[in-house]
Amino acid sequence: MKKQVSFLFCYVLFCFLYSFTEGEGHKHHLHDHHKHGSVKLFVFGDSYADTGNWEKSAISWKEPYGITYPGKPAGRFSDGRVLTDYIASFLGIKSPLPFRMRNTTRKSGLQFGMNFAYGGTGVFDTLNNAPDMSTQINYFQQLLQEKVFTKHDLNSSIALVSLAGNDYNTLYKNGNLKDLPHLATSIIKQLSLNVKRIHGLGVQKIAVTALQPIGCLPELAASSSYKNCSENWNSASKFHNQMLEKAVQKLNNETQKHVFEILDLYSAFVSAFNKAHHAGSLNSESPLRPCCRGVTSDSLCGEVDKSGSKKYVICNNTELSVFWDMVHPSQNGWRQVYLALQSSLHHLYYK
Repeated sequence: MKKQVSFLFCYVLFCFLYSFTEGEGHKHHLHDHHKHGSVKLFVFGDSYADTGNWEKSAISWKEPYGITYPGKPAGRFSDGRVLTDYIASFLGIKSPLPFRMRNTTRKSGLQFGMNFAYGGTGVFDTLNNAPDMSTQINYFQQLLQEKVFTKHDLNSSIALVSLAGNDYNTLYKNGNLKDLPHLATSIIKQLSLNVKRIHGLGVQKIAVTALQPIGCLPELAASSSYKNCSENWNSASKFHNQMLEKAVQKLNNETQKHVFEILDLYSAFVSAFNKAHHAGSLNSESPLRPCCRGVTSDSLCGEVDKSGSKKYVICNNTELSVFWDMVHPSQNGWRQVYLALQSSLHHLYYK
């Protein structure tokens, strides 16, 4: 009888633990490997990192954005979580508060850091009427001067820098690559100055994202019916990433510490495409095809006409998609990217 009770207890415990881990891992897609509660994450970036800094009039606050998480539009340029959320989860903390919401929360809401990222911005001004990287750092410096964050807070701090894609917009909108070397040189030079400044303000570790394969973005893959990436534009991404690698190596040599890390988004996106290709055999969708897309060539995900009718359609298998709209990954896409990056994220704990 004792053996039966003991077995029953173990079985119930196993079921409870299994359901808990399944619920957390699959429902939320987050993996809290580290519980470094004192870590603060400061985010500088664009729509790949923005978790709600745009005003409520932005497309990221309109349906169907946010349908997967949190179930309604919440300012993320995706159906759910974005890169920031997954990096924060890895660090064992909640996603840091968007800068725009800093005055609507108690001091306790600042315990995980702050997110200064705004969708559409770049290293330089991208004419999107939102703060570029230098301005985002100004905001950060202002909070330090106001003692919102202290030097002690920065002792265990990490910065995520996710920028540059929008800086190349002018090139791929005009379809002209001849200005690439000059533009990339300017971007990398300013990016280097900016990350040095973040470190100078006291941040101990800085993760800088490499450029994703631009040629695989749905807006560029559309011309091939989402079957192929543009190799020319992927070459542009590789060119940027090679220059970034040299710049980061130089910065680490100057600091004589391994302060700066590159998160290889290029390889991580390719990994996500490959995984989706195998899963996609079940639904015959190309991993380059966006889940949410306009019903006409000039309409976008989230758009409605004057009568309120939707000008977009949503795919049947959101959970299998890599891209949510024409430029932004879906939650599943970001999860796959995060899983590919995961092994390199451990370096964020070593100085």
